[in-house]
Amino acid sequence: MTNPTTITAQPGTPFLDIVREFDAPREKVYRAYTDAALVTQWMGPRRLSMDLTSWDVRPGGSWGFFNRDADGTEYQFHGVFHAVTPGEHILWTFEFDGAPGHVSLESIDFDDLGSRSRVRIHAVYQSVEDRDAMAAGGMESGVTEGFERMDELLQSVSAR
Repeated sequence: MTNPTTITAQPGTPFLDIVREFDAPREKVYRAYTDAALVTQWMGPRRLSMDLTSWDVRPGGSWGFFNRDADGTEYQFHGVFHAVTPGEHILWTFEFDGAPGHVSLESIDFDDLGSRSRVRIHAVYQSVEDRDAMAAGGMESGVTEGFERMDELLQSVSAR
């Protein structure tokens, strides 16, 4: 059974909160977020392929990727890792190249629940309008489907 993904956007605030539990230890979930070879296997919807242009998980390191749909249309994203506490926390910026200058700051926390774990994401947008535009652009379905894909991937991943 897939665990539910909870996405909360309180009216009038530029914040978005995402919570998802996984039937895998925190170390595996953190690895799925930080190992470049694994990120491309789960992040985003199934209908899009993903190619990383950079994935340097360290404070000051940059990241970038593009998704491609079946007709070849590309959607590019990039940002910077600002804080990384291995196994526990990532703070990064997130920007869609199709809306330059509209940057969000995302805090990702990895909670240890024993043989299970929880990911908590708090995203801060520059305005309520930016947050609403991200939500309206398919973010909810992409995040939900991506986490379902991560569930499948975690069955075969070692904690390292």
